[in-house]
Amino acid sequence: MLKQGASTFAEGVDLSLYVIFGISVFFLIGITIVMIYFVIRYSKKRNPTSTNIEGSHALEVVWTAVPTLLVIVMFYYGWMGYTPMRNVPEGAIEIEAYGQMWKFSFEYPEGKVTDSLVVPINRPVKLNLHSRDVVHSFYVPAFRLKEDIVPNGSNYLWFEATTAGRYDVLCAEYCGQLHSYMLSSISVVSDSEYNAWLTSEPSNAGEHPGLSLLKQNACLTCHSQDGSKIIGPSFKGIFGTTEIVITNGEEREITIDEEYISRSIKDPNADLVKGYMKGLMVSYADVLSDEQIGQITDYIKTLK
Repeated sequence: MLKQGASTFAEGVDLSLYVIFGISVFFLIGITIVMIYFVIRYSKKRNPTSTNIEGSHALEVVWTAVPTLLVIVMFYYGWMGYTPMRNVPEGAIEIEAYGQMWKFSFEYPEGKVTDSLVVPINRPVKLNLHSRDVVHSFYVPAFRLKEDIVPNGSNYLWFEATTAGRYDVLCAEYCGQLHSYMLSSISVVSDSEYNAWLTSEPSNAGEHPGLSLLKQNACLTCHSQDGSKIIGPSFKGIFGTTEIVITNGEEREITIDEEYISRSIKDPNADLVKGYMKGLMVSYADVLSDEQIGQITDYIKTLK
């Protein structure tokens, strides 16, 4: 049995599932019974000599018409559950949602950027979906909601939460090595709580701006701050050191400085540190400004 849904879509989606599941069970039981009957009725013991069985036009019509009608029924309930998901009501709160390896982030109209959603109860919310690298899928089981986030494409979803609480957000499309770590949440609160949260100081107030940018852009998913090796080199103590990199297929030694960090953010495959896989990081040239890259560099300098 499904858990109780927490959005206006839940009832329609659940009904579609029950109808399709019920029809599937009907066919499973019916076909199994007929199969067992045929195995017994026409076994070699009962029919030592094979005989020809004349066809039945009535039977042909029945097993063509009945499945056709059932498929139409399934299509109807599926369509009735899906259509409202594409019709966004006027006055919906619009939020930009970004998927990237391996994190979701959300930008509110007021400029606030978070890695989890906070929305008011009983108010429509529209998410404009953007991918910064590969295909992701925004999935909220409690809302019966799932929509793909495609790079270089535009997509959206909307919902209206009906029950206050905190709900899991998952990525339902395999997007790389740390796909299972791509988790977020939606907190559904009252209007007054939402307005108070929207105007409050961010939780990372007072934090080094470079660290905030690293968190916001999921950099710490692949690069550690403590020297441990993840997907990419650790940031700890890296500034000013020398590394062997692969440039145009050839090895060379470089010094990790401001220029190298900036180039690696804008064109991460230009000088690939030896021992790490090519193509996992995409360019952030259109995401981070030179000023922001400078802030990230300043923070990396502090990780002695």
